[in-house]
Amino acid sequence: KHSGAVVAIQRVFRDISPDRRVQVILIGFLFGAFIEGAAGFGTPAALAAPLLISIGFPPLAAAVVALIYNSVPVSFGGVGTPVNGLMSAVGESVTNLGASAEEFRLILARYTAVGHASACLVIVFLAVAIMCKMFGKNKKASEALPALPFALFVSIVFDFFYLGFAFIFGPEFPSLLGSILTMAVVIFAVKKGWFVPKEPWDFDVRENWDDSWKSLQEVKEDRDTGMSALLAWTPYIIVLAILIITRLPNLPVKAWLNANGIVKINAILGVEKASWSWKVFNNPGIFPFIIVCAITFVIHKMPADKIKETIVDTAQQVSGAFIALIFGCAMVYVYRNTADGSAAIEAGKIDSTMLICMARALADLAGKAYVIISPFIGVLGAFMAGSNTVSNILFAPLQFETARLLTISPLIICAIQNIGGAAGNMICVNNVVSACATTGTLGNEGKVIKTNMLPCIIYCIVTILVLGSAVVILKQDPMGLAVAEQVASFIG
Repeated sequence: KHSGAVVAIQRVFRDISPDRRVQVILIGFLFGAFIEGAAGFGTPAALAAPLLISIGFPPLAAAVVALIYNSVPVSFGGVGTPVNGLMSAVGESVTNLGASAEEFRLILARYTAVGHASACLVIVFLAVAIMCKMFGKNKKASEALPALPFALFVSIVFDFFYLGFAFIFGPEFPSLLGSILTMAVVIFAVKKGWFVPKEPWDFDVRENWDDSWKSLQEVKEDRDTGMSALLAWTPYIIVLAILIITRLPNLPVKAWLNANGIVKINAILGVEKASWSWKVFNNPGIFPFIIVCAITFVIHKMPADKIKETIVDTAQQVSGAFIALIFGCAMVYVYRNTADGSAAIEAGKIDSTMLICMARALADLAGKAYVIISPFIGVLGAFMAGSNTVSNILFAPLQFETARLLTISPLIICAIQNIGGAAGNMICVNNVVSACATTGTLGNEGKVIKTNMLPCIIYCIVTILVLGSAVVILKQDPMGLAVAEQVASFIG
């Protein structure tokens, strides 16, 4: 953004199609998914929304659709950060049951992808319909119908790559590579005129826009440095290359990164089971993002003041989620280790940790219908804490234990939690405020949340229908973690 690369990327998208319905899917969904896959933590709202404004979208419309589309790619955002965050919270429970945490992570990615891919078939078109209904000249959702074939085409192509990468490689690549490959296919199709509406659709003239649609604050124009498209995309190309080299299991680099540079703390505050470890070299924030960021400063010839602005803006963007993440992790450690192995348990005064007590209460309240409320717990976590990752760290352990008490699949319930946390990004306070600030529409946060509540609920319903059916059909966890005897031995 501060180097002028965003303006160069704008030029690529601007001339592809004059139809706003096509533009919103290309930029809001596909480009947003690519940015989410690479960076995560609400970044698409800060980049895709201004890009939409620059080509003529009402600022409020740009904020709304960018947030709606920031759902499907979120669980695999930041090269799989939400999944890895979830595993940091439940991995110990998985291994305590004698299962492989790595196998759990890979199968979790597959179930998460299936749920998201199903919702994708609905959400891509739904966002277009909401845009036409709220911001169109005639205020008719039916004006989105000519774009239905295009929306379905994009959804199917995206799902093909998205599911393929999730099933073969795990959580790192579905959003990142799935989106960029889909972009290539879709841009080619649009240039050929395939599936696109015959008559272009546009917003009413700017003079007729409602005042609430417009930027109330001055939105800075990104500077045009005349950068070439290739140079603008170079940092992303480097990120892709490094991630492929370091994440493919057949190459020795991944094993080396996992085995070296590990920071570990055992027996935190004297609690034997409370331990923490961090694989520094395998953390995408360190490698490749900080390294590529430094390279970008050089190849984009950024002056010192722009480098400073970049660092400050980045810190502001992630600060909300970072603070919640720190205290969220601490709270989960308290939940999991309170009274564990203490004299109180040995004396029979209490029989379990806080986490299992809470899980029992949820199990008693919901029973076998728990799968219906499970995604909304993920939504609540994202709404409060500001990200899918923090939602997973906060609530995945609770969801895992509740599922085991009910002898339903903890793995599938964790996938539902992961998807719910992603859907919650549409209405997440942190992301909504960020999107409104970026688009100059501060003061409309309530309107954005109210508008995005419907697609968020629909997203959860699709998840319940798809993965809830898997719970019923399979009857047992794919890894055998929900067997009643295991539950009895664990809590007995």
